[in-house]
Order: sequence, then structure tokens, then C-alpha cells
Amino acid sequence: MTSTEIPELGAHVLLAIDTAIGTSVALGVDGRVFTAMSDDHRGHAEAIGGLLAAVFSESGVSPERVTGVIAGVGPGPFTGLRVGIAAAHAFALGRGVPLLPLEGHEAVALEALESGATAGVRVVQDARRRELFVTEYSGLDWAGIPQRSAGPGLVTRMAYEPVHNELWPERIPGAGLVRLAARRLVSGTEFADDRARYLRAPDVAQPTVPKRVST
Repeated sequence: MTSTEIPELGAHVLLAIDTAIGTSVALGVDGRVFTAMSDDHRGHAEAIGGLLAAVFSESGVSPERVTGVIAGVGPGPFTGLRVGIAAAHAFALGRGVPLLPLEGHEAVALEALESGATAGVRVVQDARRRELFVTEYSGLDWAGIPQRSAGPGLVTRMAYEPVHNELWPERIPGAGLVRLAARRLVSGTEFADDRARYLRAPDVAQPTVPKRVST
């Protein structure tokens, strides 16, 4: 469990859920963000409940105070990403508050860009199957939000060419998602749509034609 200061929050109480890389849950309230994480890349459904309980317990805040729920929409693998998005949808619906979708790579890029990465940054994430998720950001806009210049896209490891300003995240930072959501709310900047960025078809697909049953 970690806690950081985020003055942009104002009166907002924001909950973030992301399962693109492991599981990350963050709660922003009263100028601070409380974050709990699991690095298990498979047990998302099992981890979310405990992480939610941890951030509410540590912050001393009731779930009824949440004013918005941030859903990390990827890019990420189908199996993991859908768990976090479904959980965020369910919490937002249950509380009757807005769903605030954000791409996880934006939160990864934020810290580097705020630290002065003037040439921009490239976020590279393992997509498995010898492929990579890649997004490029050129800098920060007037509201302090990373400006995407390319991606997210899917690249084979064989075809990928490294650059000096690339970032390989071990997890999506929940505190970064909360900070970005707060900035978008204050500035009136639009959020992403809630479509999951799988960037490839799921492993299991429904058949297009029903199978005939012999009699």
C-alpha cells in the first residue's frame, strides 16, 4: 500500500481499477491517493476485492463517497483487461457515478514527461505471443495531459526497433490514472471511450454459424 499527494483532486473522490498488467487499484481523496497492487498477471478477479478493501480501509473513506470510477481500458490482453473494466463498470453503476475510461499507457508516460522528457516517450508493453503494445507521446498539453502521437499499436518483437526514450512498465500506475482523471475533469478534457484496447481478437470466438445437430 502506498500513498501520495495529488492536489488536483479538489472535491473529487476517484477510484481507479486497472488490470492491463497485474492488478492496480487506487483511491484519490482529500488531496491524496492510496494505491494497492498485485503483480499476479492471472489472478485479477481474485485480487480486485482485496485491493478495493485495502484502499478503502487505509484511507478511512466509505465507498459511498466515490464520485467517479476510472476504468483502465488498456492496451492489454483480453483475459485480464476485461476483468478490470467489468469491475469498474459494476462499481460505477452500483454507486450511480460516472465511468471515466483512460488508456493505461497515458499514466505511464505522465511521470517521465513531467520529469522533463522533452523528446517525448514511447511506452512498450509485453503483449505476449512475441508481440508488443506500443504507444508514443510527444509531450504534455496545457492541462498537463500526455499528447499521443502514435498508437496504441501491436508490433512483433522481431520487427520492433528500440529507441532511447522507451518505457517498459511493470504495472500501470493507479496514482497516475487518478491524477490524469482529475486533470481531465478540471480542464473539461474528454475521456477515452470505454472500448477495451485488446488490439487483437480474443483467443476464443463465437462461431458465426450455429452448428447443426444430427438427428
